[in-house]
Amino acid sequence: MKKVLMVWLVLAGVSGCSFAPSYTRPDLPTASQYHEKMTEDGHWVPFKVTEASQTWWKAFHDPVLDDLEHSGLVANQNLLAALARLDQGRSLAREQWANLWPTVGASATHQLTKISEHTMIFPVQNYPAFQTNQVQLDLNYELDIWGALRNAAHAADAQARASADDLATLALSTEAEIALDYESLRALDAELFETERLVRSWADNRTLTAVLVAGAEAAVPDQAQADLNWQMARQQLNELRLQRQQMEHALALLVGSNPEEFHIAPVSDELPPPLHPVPGMPSVLLERRPDVVSAEEKVKAANANIGVAKAAWFPVFNLTGYTGYGNTGYGPLLVAPNRLWSFGPTLSLPLFNGGQIAAANDLARAQWEESVANYRNTVLGAWREVEDQLVALRELETEAEAARGASEAAQQALEQARLSFEGGLTNRFEVLQAERAVALALTGATQLRLRALASSIVLVKALGGGWSDSPDSAKSPASVGAHS
Repeated sequence: MKKVLMVWLVLAGVSGCSFAPSYTRPDLPTASQYHEKMTEDGHWVPFKVTEASQTWWKAFHDPVLDDLEHSGLVANQNLLAALARLDQGRSLAREQWANLWPTVGASATHQLTKISEHTMIFPVQNYPAFQTNQVQLDLNYELDIWGALRNAAHAADAQARASADDLATLALSTEAEIALDYESLRALDAELFETERLVRSWADNRTLTAVLVAGAEAAVPDQAQADLNWQMARQQLNELRLQRQQMEHALALLVGSNPEEFHIAPVSDELPPPLHPVPGMPSVLLERRPDVVSAEEKVKAANANIGVAKAAWFPVFNLTGYTGYGNTGYGPLLVAPNRLWSFGPTLSLPLFNGGQIAAANDLARAQWEESVANYRNTVLGAWREVEDQLVALRELETEAEAARGASEAAQQALEQARLSFEGGLTNRFEVLQAERAVALALTGATQLRLRALASSIVLVKALGGGWSDSPDSAKSPASVGAHS
């Protein structure tokens, strides 16, 4: 017994070896700042570090959007499914860590046995039947000498952390999608308002043309053209109404609501300005992107699995034993003469398996190389997304400013047309044409404003969240917070 215990202690003492390579983050070329960099006055400068806050969408100061974001984070079914996957990953990690502990179980048997009277083993005249009773505790403990169990547990931990980051990625995507759909809905409200004005203008144009045709002051084809313009405007109006209903349904799905019971009242407010990055935002902000963090955790898991695969070349040591009481049904069971026990180590070593272990090692190495490539691709893709949205935000805001100037010019032209009409210098047709020019210019300005706003929202997502207010950006109403 003492020798067995000494063997166990020696094996337990050397337990602690690991064949997993020492982890280092995969090399990746980086830069200290982004190529595209912007301030409020149009000058583009390097970014600096800023602190992150929790809810970036609150920078819009829209209580309806705040409610939608809150509902989406607690009721979106995709998020709930991802949360369940996270719970699964954490449970698997706990299960792997439990393998490092010995297992102890209890068992009890009560068995009746009847031996044939014609057996050739021994005479049974005096013992035609007997019973067997036994109660015992069983012990099994695998000594993790080569670190296979610990590396498997570390891999499971990394996978669980990756699941948490995947959940954060999906949450951020959901937040951004809710904001995009909501602002698109508001843009559709503005377009519907202008298109309704356009339909009314073409209806007036159609009526005036009919009067002129009846008085032989216009040709019949002019009436047909006026009808065509009116019908096309009505078609455009109906299409916008369809788009708004479908956008409402999309929002309902994002916030986990029934589309039949979900409705957002139309508003005529102007779209908010885009979210501007504060001066000094660093490129290392990308490191907080949950999908980048998740990709690196998967590299860590693959790194640990290499250690698991290598350990398969070496013997497995188990410490097994049991203790208890047993008899054949005569007399009391739990007494010293009925005591039984067994205790000792076991060893198993693979001698031939047709190359399975070698294949498993090659597989683990290839999976690690794949995870490294995926990590690098995720980082490079994140970098591209940020650069794309920064340049898009700059150019779209310039376009939106030009569109705003065009709508203001169209409004001035409309005022001049009205004054000329009131002074008898022009006819009603020119006023209607000027009204339609204003409606088209405002619609174009709204669409460009939405594109710039959407670009800034996608930028928030590309950076893994928003950025907090800083002293340099405190005067900007469009500085944003960050997703945790």
